[in-house]
Amino acid sequence: MTIIKAPRGTNDVLPSDSYKWRYVEAVADRTAARAGYKEIRFPTFEETELFTRGVGDTTDIVQKEMYTFEDKGGRSMTLRPEGTASAVRLSLENGLLAGALPLKLYYKINVFRYDKPQAGRYREFNQIGMELYGAKSPFSDAELISMAELFLKNLGIDGIILKINSIGCPKCRADYQNALREYFTQHISELCDTCKDRLQRNPMRILDCKSPQDIQLAKNAPKITDYLCEECREHYSAVKEALDSVGTAYEEDSGLVRGLDYYTKTVFEFIDVNTSLAVAAGGRYDGLIEELGGKPTPGIGFACGVERLFPLIPAFGSDISPDIYIASMGPVAAKAAFDTAVALRKNGVNVETDLMDRSVKAQMKYADKTCARFTCVIGDDELASGTADLRNMSDGTAKKIKISDISELTAILKNEVHICD
Repeated sequence: MTIIKAPRGTNDVLPSDSYKWRYVEAVADRTAARAGYKEIRFPTFEETELFTRGVGDTTDIVQKEMYTFEDKGGRSMTLRPEGTASAVRLSLENGLLAGALPLKLYYKINVFRYDKPQAGRYREFNQIGMELYGAKSPFSDAELISMAELFLKNLGIDGIILKINSIGCPKCRADYQNALREYFTQHISELCDTCKDRLQRNPMRILDCKSPQDIQLAKNAPKITDYLCEECREHYSAVKEALDSVGTAYEEDSGLVRGLDYYTKTVFEFIDVNTSLAVAAGGRYDGLIEELGGKPTPGIGFACGVERLFPLIPAFGSDISPDIYIASMGPVAAKAAFDTAVALRKNGVNVETDLMDRSVKAQMKYADKTCARFTCVIGDDELASGTADLRNMSDGTAKKIKISDISELTAILKNEVHICD
């Protein structure tokens, strides 16, 4: 019988790599806490309408990439393709926006898009995102951008370029949409079939198309910055001034529009210079909360693709290794080793002991593979004397310990390996 394999575009996380995920998530937790962002968790699937209304029915995500299904009650459901729409829905449904503003949230989620698997991107991939609701000040744009920058720096990532743009508001985008229609109509025969459909409904989506011929056409298309209204132009200028004041370097990219319909005004991407891939991206979405049933409320956020971060992180620290491995000889000693291990774990020590009835030699080989910091062997002689040797595996030194004195042994280990309570 053949082994069933994971679906194409999914990725197993093995024990040898899971500590990297814990490291990145721990850095996200610490970074978010510095500016008062609180963690939220929301369902893996939502009603499909949340994404068609929120993300936009002319986007690639909605048109081509969503995993949508009908549940047993006949309702259309979709595995979340991104986090912002769900974060807004959670905030509205649970009355968070009725509290003190600004509301600052962050999340660590898996998302699903039926797309061609590529470097650092799977059909099920992971995002870490932050959202800020209730503030329209340009400083809130600068804060979210600086939080994304801080997160990447806290991970030790270098070689990243920040690109920014303003895509205006619905008021000034109307003239821009007309200019795009006029331009692309002249080249309609060169557009892909999807963008021919977008031409009348939402020509800005053509600028985000990944089709090679459409990318070439977009290079000569009108630029949104030439059509910004006074309010949007002033907002964009103030965002740049705020970034300048805190020393955040950036490049302006008038072709940057992002792939989601809810964005307004500021959009941004952090690009890896070696791969040209976006590792973090986001923008302002002042109309999304109202679109999803709330009162008019400004918002801004970003998300990082976790899998794309991994190759850029210079060091993850080390995996969690046992503070001590307790080996045993014989069934009576095995019970004593087990009892000691459980007692030490209750005191916050990382302990492993034999569960396979191995020889002492095999147990020590296993201890070496786990990178245990200390080892201790319990046999008949140790049980009779009540003492055993605690051996430091890095330098080979040993000291006598009392097997039954769990408090003392805990204190010794915590002092030796600097365990934090």
